[in-house]
Amino acid sequence: QVQLVESGGGLVQPGGSLRLSCVASGSIFSVFSVIGMGWYRQAPGKQREPVAAITSGGSTDYADSVKGRFTISRDNAKKTVYLQMASLKPEDTAVYYCNKAPGPMNYWGQGTQVTVSS
Repeated sequence: QVQLVESGGGLVQPGGSLRLSCVASGSIFSVFSVIGMGWYRQAPGKQREPVAAITSGGSTDYADSVKGRFTISRDNAKKTVYLQMASLKPEDTAVYYCNKAPGPMNYWGQGTQVTVSS
């Protein structure tokens, strides 16, 4: 059974930082190291959008809105993907999810809420 468990969200002031984690499990992730992974987010009233992606080889890509502020990384031994977020803005407020990238699965975890507000 596939499972993606996101954590690390919270309430932070503008300009602050957070580090999100996502642990993957299940047969599809049996060889986690060969799977591209990404972070996505969904703000209230908006569609889910890609934020950052990391390939099996460690190459990364970012949405223009987060370039220079967010950093995606992975620990294959722990089957975990991270998103280090800095210089957070109110418009970063959303539920953040991880999934395969490209081509996310239909299954989504519960996500982790990030709220940027003073």
